[in-house]
Amino acid sequence: MSSTIHFDVDSEGIATLTIDVVGMPVNVITPGFQEDLSLALDRVAHDGAVTGVVLTSARRDFMAGADIKDLVTAYDRGVLASSAAQLSSALSRIYRRLETCGKPVVAAINGVALGGGLELALSCHYRVVADTPKALLGLPEVKVGLLPGAGGTQRLPRLIGISQALPLLLEGRQLQPAEALRLGVVHEVVPPHELLDRARAWLRSKPDASAPWDRKGFKVPGGVGMQSPSLAQTFMVGSAMIARETWHNYPAPAAILSSVYEGCQLPLDRALALESKYFGLLLSGPVARNMMRTLFVNKGAAESLVRRPAGVTRSRVSKLGVLGAGMMGAGVAQVSAEAGMDVVLLDITEEAAERGKEQVRKLLGKRVERGRMTAAESDRLLARILPTSTYAALEGCDLVVEAVFESRDVKAQVTRQAEAVIPKQAVFASNTSTLPITGLSEASCRPDQFIGIHFFSPVDRMPLVEVIVGQLSSPETLARALDYVGQLRKTPIVVNDSRGFFTSRVFGTFVAEGQAMLAEGVAPALIENAARSAGFPVGPLAVSDEVTVELQWSVTRQAEADLGAQFVRPVNYAVMQRMVEQGRLGRRQGGGFYDYPPGAPKRLWAGLAALWPLAAQQPSVDELVARFLCVQALESVRCLEEGVISHPADADLGAVLGVGYPAWTGGVLSYIDTMGLSQFVARCGDLEAKHGHRFRPTDSLRARALSGRPFHDPAFAASAG
Repeated sequence: MSSTIHFDVDSEGIATLTIDVVGMPVNVITPGFQEDLSLALDRVAHDGAVTGVVLTSARRDFMAGADIKDLVTAYDRGVLASSAAQLSSALSRIYRRLETCGKPVVAAINGVALGGGLELALSCHYRVVADTPKALLGLPEVKVGLLPGAGGTQRLPRLIGISQALPLLLEGRQLQPAEALRLGVVHEVVPPHELLDRARAWLRSKPDASAPWDRKGFKVPGGVGMQSPSLAQTFMVGSAMIARETWHNYPAPAAILSSVYEGCQLPLDRALALESKYFGLLLSGPVARNMMRTLFVNKGAAESLVRRPAGVTRSRVSKLGVLGAGMMGAGVAQVSAEAGMDVVLLDITEEAAERGKEQVRKLLGKRVERGRMTAAESDRLLARILPTSTYAALEGCDLVVEAVFESRDVKAQVTRQAEAVIPKQAVFASNTSTLPITGLSEASCRPDQFIGIHFFSPVDRMPLVEVIVGQLSSPETLARALDYVGQLRKTPIVVNDSRGFFTSRVFGTFVAEGQAMLAEGVAPALIENAARSAGFPVGPLAVSDEVTVELQWSVTRQAEADLGAQFVRPVNYAVMQRMVEQGRLGRRQGGGFYDYPPGAPKRLWAGLAALWPLAAQQPSVDELVARFLCVQALESVRCLEEGVISHPADADLGAVLGVGYPAWTGGVLSYIDTMGLSQFVARCGDLEAKHGHRFRPTDSLRARALSGRPFHDPAFAASAG
């Protein structure tokens, strides 16, 4: 029949349309698929022998949705909103033809049905899903700056009601089969081997070949518009929550809310046209481009280990050693055990190691309470973790992750003790966040097998891992480190060795800028709120308390001792020093820039005003936002020019996933490209004149701006650099 759909009709007249988009790793919506589906629907509608249709897949997934790589270049190609809307409406019309073809259609969902894949299933008259954890259903478009553009904002509310549909649309949450059945998104959940039989059984029942919303008298469950007081409250609260959470930086949630509110009061065909209009406005804008490029395409490339050296045999870690059972070490042990590894969790004493395992037990206990895993699964995972104080237990480890105190002497000691036991071919990785890997490797008798693997806290929730290559780290060691991160299903970026590496350097400028503002007399609440309005999850003063002022001061003093006359005091040096003198060391030490009263929300420390009196004239929020965004972007440019980071894609991923740089920007270098290099250089020049040399654009950046060469190729490649 076609290259993407197999068409078979049995003796009962049941046509089975089996999706198989050859040449793609998963089924995605391509122009070829759209053409083939359209031709198949012509045959279904006009062939009198066809009595009904089963729509299913030849792959493990049902349909993963649109091919984002086809959409991500729309903004750079100058696609207008009207043209972008046509992309949506073309697919929407095909799905509408499926829905109104005059023959009953059942979706037999055997695996993932996301985005346009779920929208395809929603346009069928009945949905049967296989009872397997791999069968995830959802409309995640909001996570890449878009809205569902093939009926998702219209059919889902009409199916399950607006109040139940909005959270799924606005959060992009994925549903397991049982929850999808409970909400009414699907009609049946069946064992995988019964999927097609149940689909055909429904067709044999001679069902109605029309959707509920095409029948006379249909009403959206729960009402529409302002007909229901509770629904009116939903939209009013929803609008306020979106404004509070997005600070108007993300247009997609507001567009989804408007599409649902307006569309559900219209006949479906007009509602679909409205949805396409909103889709076009989003696709033709920079935010969707930035989010698609960084959070989907580049993230996917990183997770497929695009930076892995070629020619090195793939490896797997069966037994892992973790040195240090504190919060970070326990987190590494947990995610590694979840990935199926046996883990030796080692600390100075058995009691300390047991406390680390107890942290894991508590975290897993919360999952059991919430129904996210069974007690038996928790027990099996915990059984993989061996707490110990004996280095001999490390024998046979394929890889060791050192996560001890940020002290060069302590790290050197545990390195030597571990290497005396582990196999000669084992990789040794330090989880340091600031100390240069090459210097730490001096304690190793095999520095070519020494590398940095920097996790972020909390390890179980943070997706990023920074892999730091020392001057002597071999390509094989890098490959094996990336293979380990791949086993954990986390997102790696590769960074070359330097003090602070990439993420800590960029994060440090954010914290330092906030503290510098404080020293200038900017109101603490204004500092924090400006950062939040830019899109940072936490203000610089609050995050300073979380990582502790004590640690920041310790790292700074270590750098001062190491660099001697070459050391340049950071702009927040005096602020850190004064906070330490005041004993305001951070949240864990009882208080820092904030107070943490028992049983009450944290509040800014009243003593800040005495240390740093408020200036008579306060800056605008826009100026503070520019300082936060530009100082980190400029530091990232320096990292790229110094060879600390090799690819703009890694810089963007590291900033967004590692240090909370706002996702709407696409990351530090995407932010510069979006603003325009000349405009960015000019803005930094203005900030330099007012706030100092830290905002001075580099000569190379000025030259790049004059040449008009962006960091990311507009034609787009995942590894653009």
